[in-house]
Amino acid sequence: MISSTAPLRLFSGPLSMFGAKAQIAALEKELDFDLVVVPFHMQKLYEPKHPEVARINPKKQVPVLVHDGLEIFDSTQIFEYLEDLKPEPALWPADVKARARARLLELKSDEVYFPAIIRLMSLQHAPQDPTAVASRDNAARFYDEMEVVLGDNDYLAESFSFADIAFYMAQLFGARMGAGMTGTTPKLLQWRERMSARPAVKQVVGPMATFLVSEGRPLPDFMKRFAPV
Repeated sequence: MISSTAPLRLFSGPLSMFGAKAQIAALEKELDFDLVVVPFHMQKLYEPKHPEVARINPKKQVPVLVHDGLEIFDSTQIFEYLEDLKPEPALWPADVKARARARLLELKSDEVYFPAIIRLMSLQHAPQDPTAVASRDNAARFYDEMEVVLGDNDYLAESFSFADIAFYMAQLFGARMGAGMTGTTPKLLQWRERMSARPAVKQVVGPMATFLVSEGRPLPDFMKRFAPV
């Protein structure tokens, strides 16, 4: 039996896309949790690893969630637990097919779109490298696909869901790496405005923008609203 009073502890990092996904979901569900921001350096990254993260996750990566004797990792697994723990407000659509589509969109954000963005992270000083060009092209094709998926809806899977959270955070890193959305996907740009206005998103992306500014790193235009004045 789960204790209703046991504290939730979420381990994340100042620039963890996957940690941000879990954190936004917890905030959207109005769950009380302790956020543990593990040490991170632009040069050394997460070295040395946080001992609790290294103990719990064989990959030694954030996010990690600890709750009432349970220790789990992976942003999607954490979210599914939060959805079961506090079903309302629901962050998957009620309709079975819509829920399946939302789950697939979340998966595609992480495993189809984001790998190209990861490749760009090591090619920031070589934008014309063939791999960099191919990665930006891949991102552009994905944006075109998401423009069609969104259609005239406010959110990607009929109602606001974890799919929106996942793609918002993924495209944020895409924009940071020079593969941002453009005027060719106007509906997606409007969707991003809606997402950026959500209080939970502001609460998570604000500290991320502050950290980037403190490190002298540029912000995509849409992130500048979150930066300290």
